[in-house]
Amino acid sequence: MSNLLLNQLTGDGAAPAAATAQQKRAEAVKRLLNMESLALIAALIVLFLLITSLAPGKFLRPVNMMNIALAISVTGLVAIAETIVMISGGLDVSVSAIVGLASVGAALVVRATNSWALGVAAGLAVGLAAGAVNGGLVTKGRMNPVITTLATISVFSGLAYLITNGQAVGVSNDAFNSIGNGRVLGIPIPVMILVVVAAVMIIFLTRTDIGRNIYAMGGNPNAARLAGINLDRYKMGIYLLCGTICGLAAVISTGRTNSGIPTTTQTDLHFQAITAAVLGGTALAGGKGTLLGTLLGVIIIGTLNNGMIILGVPVFYQMLGRGLLLLFAVLLQQWQTRRR
Repeated sequence: MSNLLLNQLTGDGAAPAAATAQQKRAEAVKRLLNMESLALIAALIVLFLLITSLAPGKFLRPVNMMNIALAISVTGLVAIAETIVMISGGLDVSVSAIVGLASVGAALVVRATNSWALGVAAGLAVGLAAGAVNGGLVTKGRMNPVITTLATISVFSGLAYLITNGQAVGVSNDAFNSIGNGRVLGIPIPVMILVVVAAVMIIFLTRTDIGRNIYAMGGNPNAARLAGINLDRYKMGIYLLCGTICGLAAVISTGRTNSGIPTTTQTDLHFQAITAAVLGGTALAGGKGTLLGTLLGVIIIGTLNNGMIILGVPVFYQMLGRGLLLLFAVLLQQWQTRRR
């Protein structure tokens, strides 16, 4: 008792507490910057140096860096949504079609009401509804997620075409369009939205019981079920979240182009989102992955796309490069799995 009192009076008892806090911070940084993330950062630096050497005076211009940031804002949001689905053990290849359908819905509402707020709400609502369709088919219909979303990508795209007769829906509301083109303190609004959503989702996955349960159900669904996790409820919630984030991406895309387009300007958006997630270390089997890794993957893909455009690389070579990048990421993941 006297020793405890002496420690409190002299302040010695604060030392273990301070050491514990430092250890927790160190562990958090270690989890954030794992070996895969460091490897991606190194690869990004090499890519920057390579493109800069091949296109001096063009690539590193501030305006071009801003173009890359704007280009990856939509892809980044969709990749975040896709990563959460993949961590849970699922897959959603209909995300690009959801973005296209939500873009059309948002544009039609803005045109009819001239209200930017209702347009944003419409985009989010359409994305939420599309996520509900996917989630309902997977949970209630007991359908395979890949087959389900392969079917709904055609359903959502076809519906968007039927509503618009295949034509873009123009949006002339300046307030709505500023969501995709505006800036605050010189920072593009789409980039700010991406950073905020990424931060919230990182905290959600790593600091909440729900996030930890998502990892658990992806890693071992049988054990998760025995632990009391309602898998169907979680799957439904995950697809609803995925659809909502895609709806937000659609709002940004519509604002950037000043129009709702049945097929997004990035028709391979789902491919880029999956590639970024796998490149960032998200396991195709579920249970493993980080949003930081996915964002680094998105930046690498955006930098590669921008670099090839600056260098005048033909489109089919760009497609070849993205395909090889996905193959490399999957092969690397398989090698790491066998090594473990």
